[in-house]
Amino acid sequence: MSRRSGVVTVAVRPDELLRELAPQVLGALVRRYGSFDLCEDAVQEALLAAALKWPREGTPDTPRGWLITVAARRLVDQIRADQARRNREARLALATPQSELLAWAADARPAGDRDDSLALLFLCCHPDLSAAGRIALTLRAVGGLTTAQIAAAFLVPEATMAQRITRAKRVVRPGFPEPADPGEYHRRLGEVLHVLYLIFNEGYTSTSSPELTTPALSTEAIRLTRLLHRLLPDDCEVAGLLALMLLTDARRPARVGPHGELVPLPDQDRSLWDRQLIADGTELLARTLRRGAVGPYQLQAAIAAVHDEAASAEATDWRQVLALYGLLEQVAPSAVVTLNRAVALAMVDGPAAGLDLLTALAAADPRMARHHRLPATRAHLLELLGDRAAAAEAYGEAARRTGSEPERRHLLALMERASGGPPQS
Repeated sequence: MSRRSGVVTVAVRPDELLRELAPQVLGALVRRYGSFDLCEDAVQEALLAAALKWPREGTPDTPRGWLITVAARRLVDQIRADQARRNREARLALATPQSELLAWAADARPAGDRDDSLALLFLCCHPDLSAAGRIALTLRAVGGLTTAQIAAAFLVPEATMAQRITRAKRVVRPGFPEPADPGEYHRRLGEVLHVLYLIFNEGYTSTSSPELTTPALSTEAIRLTRLLHRLLPDDCEVAGLLALMLLTDARRPARVGPHGELVPLPDQDRSLWDRQLIADGTELLARTLRRGAVGPYQLQAAIAAVHDEAASAEATDWRQVLALYGLLEQVAPSAVVTLNRAVALAMVDGPAAGLDLLTALAAADPRMARHHRLPATRAHLLELLGDRAAAAEAYGEAARRTGSEPERRHLLALMERASGGPPQS
């Protein structure tokens, strides 16, 4: 680490630092000024300025304070330049002298030391938003996902998601609910958990990145869920979600091969799994399950624990996995749950039984029928059944549908293995 003229050069990628700081800076501005849409525009400009300047000149001593200062200046300039918004200008800028505004922004004490990420998370789950709007806005503002990544998570076109996010931003103008209403927080908790779940999943299996995983997203989801668990230590589903993340993230070191290729669960080197994360997740899950009511995140964590505790793929207790998926399908039915239950059913009753369930799923859910995971799963079961030609065709179909380049390469390799010929692009 070197220091020069108030700038500190640290061994951290600027894009990773900006991703971590973005929700904190946005939260600080929204808490102070209350206008979500204007504050987000200002923060995006500050992030762009940092992305251009920091790689050349080094990271400032207080990067969050730097971003807050620049974003606050952009906010004032934006308000004053927009003559059509004089009322908002009077409320946000003229009510506070510019010198005072900039002094607040530069001073780390009023906002710089407070991490408003969770407050921003609950704000994005505003009760006036639709469920889809809450999740999409939070993924954008807190998780840092692009519109394309969010659209892929929702299985909708990117243009549709862009409109949804724009509408959501117009709703959350008032800012943080102060003082915090615990009842309101609990009402929003389900959407908050869903958002954290989607952020983690996007980090664990990226839908559009050239890399298989985006660890910064999963790490941020775990960080926010830990904070939420400290805030609500007696909530079983918060604990269940945290346990699920820990048990799943424990496998990350074995999930990517030396050349960035996807390594499926049965082929992973289990000696590379993070045993401390597995122990932490298992202990948290055990304490949670003793409390009584079991929710979907606890059930998913229990399934992850069964996989993590197996010494090998062959030692997996598939009957227990199948039973847990059956419970999960009753508690929180979804196409993805049914897809995974089909795999467990195939491992217990044979691939033909799993294929029958996939056929029924495709007929019942057109969106899942168009998703790459369904033909990929069908291909796997067809290969287990011994129908290599049909498996190769299904692998090729899945490869054409996926937006993930590592998954596409993996599926093409499986197609080659099934067909005995070279992969086709």
